[in-house]
Amino acid sequence: MPPRVRLSKHTATGTTVAMEDAQIHGWERSKLTNQDKNGLKKLGLVQKDTLIFPGDESIPKPPMGYRVTFIDYLIRGLSVPIHEFLRGLLFVYGIQLHQLTPNSILHISIFVTLCECFLGSHPHWGLWKRIFYLRRNNSRSAVYNVGGVCICVRSDVDYFDVKFPDSVQGWRKKWLYIQDKTISGQEYGIAPFDSAAEILRRKSWDAEATAEEKAATDALMKRIHQLQNTQGEELSGVKITAHFLKIQVQPLQARKNPLWAYTGAEDVDRLSEDLSTKDLEKLIRRFSSLRKKDEVPTSCRVEPYSASHALPENHQILSSLPPLPEGGEVDERTIINDESQKSTPPETEVAGSHKSAASSDKVTESNAFDSMHSPPPAVSPNNKRKRIETEDSGASKPTGPAAEEKSPEDGGAFDPYGDAGSVSS
Repeated sequence: MPPRVRLSKHTATGTTVAMEDAQIHGWERSKLTNQDKNGLKKLGLVQKDTLIFPGDESIPKPPMGYRVTFIDYLIRGLSVPIHEFLRGLLFVYGIQLHQLTPNSILHISIFVTLCECFLGSHPHWGLWKRIFYLRRNNSRSAVYNVGGVCICVRSDVDYFDVKFPDSVQGWRKKWLYIQDKTISGQEYGIAPFDSAAEILRRKSWDAEATAEEKAATDALMKRIHQLQNTQGEELSGVKITAHFLKIQVQPLQARKNPLWAYTGAEDVDRLSEDLSTKDLEKLIRRFSSLRKKDEVPTSCRVEPYSASHALPENHQILSSLPPLPEGGEVDERTIINDESQKSTPPETEVAGSHKSAASSDKVTESNAFDSMHSPPPAVSPNNKRKRIETEDSGASKPTGPAAEEKSPEDGGAFDPYGDAGSVSS
């Protein structure tokens, strides 16, 4: 039986003390553009009855059976029904989907693709805990509920250079409704939406792999280091991202087959035809901090596993999902009531700037399918922080000035595909 909805809704003593003077930044009216919607259609993400574009409501009120998501989640690998690994991760950490940042969604997509395409394994919970932990995404002047949690790489782990951008500007203003689809035996895939759900730090956020999990995943960690350091065939987070975009399969969807069984253009899990090289490069630049002069990798030098490049004979396929709580409830005793609840700099704050994610949203609304970003500003040594204060995402230190992109606002809900705002094919 899946966990109930009591994920992060309960008040813990001292939770608001450190943030009592901060402004709470939540929801506002969705500002999807025609370009956003056409981009979703091009990526094959527009399917019958799956998406509903909101009207003028400032706080999401999803219809029965629907949840809230964002353009920047969908283009980073999220589709329904959601992958069991993501579903379990949300329950174990006690958070709702909308409380993750876009870079965090991409972290999970890269991890799933890495496991299935390059390690020949299902996503492994023990391996995940060896690499990642969670932290709050706040500043001293703002408390974020939407995108209030960041997935970070542990400081002592040698992981792929993902090259995330310092800022995903305007993403909170581009939300929509997505139908909650389930697989066999599930009461629901994504937990019912709760706009008032608090974010409470839990012990699970920084739980490390057990001795048994470390022993079981030592070979996987060794393989990761080989993939990083094999001269001429080095794998990177950007290359992994390019791979799942190129094959047009959503890593965070519960698919019929794992990615190591991918059959090509006619694969049952593909959502659309191949993207043009121009569109593929545009998306990769949006997801990364690559500079304009940097070459965009559209393929991997190391061949990923697939139907045409099968797993080695007698290869052991590992599998370990996040454990769902027994009895259907998240254990409230795992809530941490200490100084760890105090604010930390937001993931979306531009390096070298005092502009917060909230203020940058007010200035800029970028289309998910706009032209490529100019590079973000250089990271000053003065802006380096301890692990508890910064997201160790594996992003490289970008150089060059940041450019702001603007996009027109639509006057209301736009539905080119069906009745009552529901998307149909």
